Amino acid sequence: MARLSPVDLQKALSGADYPTDRDKLMERAKRNHAPKEVTEELSHLQKKTYENPAEVSKAVFGE
Repeated sequence: MARLSPVDLQKALSGADYPTDRDKLMERAKRNHAPKEVTEELSHLQKKTYENPAEVSKAVFGE
């Protein structure tokens, strides 16, 4: 299984409205037919509000 990349994450979340939360991010990824790796990573995010894609990327990748 290939490691999830920031590009894969942003493609999976394309069209997401911010601010948003973990559950809405997971719903968006599923609607965008994201790979299982993406939804698994999103499921581990904290239940909080994410203001923009950069915050989501930081939460997933620790950047």
